[in-house]
Amino acid sequence: QVQLVESGGGWVQAGGSLRLSCAASGTIFSINCMGWYRQAPGKERELVAAITSGGMSSYTDSVKGRFTISRDNGKNTVYLQMNSLKPEDTAVYYCVADRVFLRESSPYWGQGTQVTVSS
Repeated sequence: QVQLVESGGGWVQAGGSLRLSCAASGTIFSINCMGWYRQAPGKERELVAAITSGGMSSYTDSVKGRFTISRDNGKNTVYLQMNSLKPEDTAVYYCVADRVFLRESSPYWGQGTQVTVSS
């Protein structure tokens, strides 16, 4: 089993920045890919960013150039630096981990952290 604990959400004005952190514990040797999903009220959950243990990253188009995902394998922690935040980034952000790649059926999810961006 893998446990994921998120931190760093909160409230910020448009144009501001936040950094999310996700610390993994448990059988982490089984994990290759980690990242972040988000779900806004009334919307479907979407994959925001992902990163492999080798450092390859990917982003959804709406956050490219504004968000940066990084990973500290020594600390078993993944980060999401969010800059130039927009009101449409408001959502609950979930840390996710999987052996292969991230998907809705990935086995390991954090409890979620709220990010609110005011205009």
